[in-house]
Amino acid sequence: MRLWSIHPRYFDAQALTSSWREGLIAQRVLQEPGSSLRAHPQLQRFLEADEPLEAIAAYLNGVADEAQERDIVFDRARVVASGVLPEPLVVTDGQLDYEWGNLRRHLLGRSPDVASRWAKVWRPQPHPVFVVVGGGVASWELA
Repeated sequence: MRLWSIHPRYFDAQALTSSWREGLIAQRVLQEPGSSLRAHPQLQRFLEADEPLEAIAAYLNGVADEAQERDIVFDRARVVASGVLPEPLVVTDGQLDYEWGNLRRHLLGRSPDVASRWAKVWRPQPHPVFVVVGGGVASWELA
């Protein structure tokens, strides 16, 4: 499961679709308190939110917003919460940089045109659900 901290505008169609699918899986896991997948490292920051379902709904809404910009339709009826958060989730600049390196490698391999479009971006903007703070790569990423 990969729940990118990067703004979906940088994604190719495959990453955008995968983010939607993975976000829906995360939502289902967050709805099931006994699920063994709740221990998945990618869910940690959503579980730490005051309202985990609202946090993942906000994530999914951000992905769906980008899809809509590209005339791709994701079924927003599948999102079980409003996605309204009292405050954004936090992502470190080190985590954002780490993910940017990973995404760029994927894009170079499968969507060179998209990689080229973003080649001059040193650090991408975060997904709208996140605010960037200083820090290194997240401990759950390295787990």
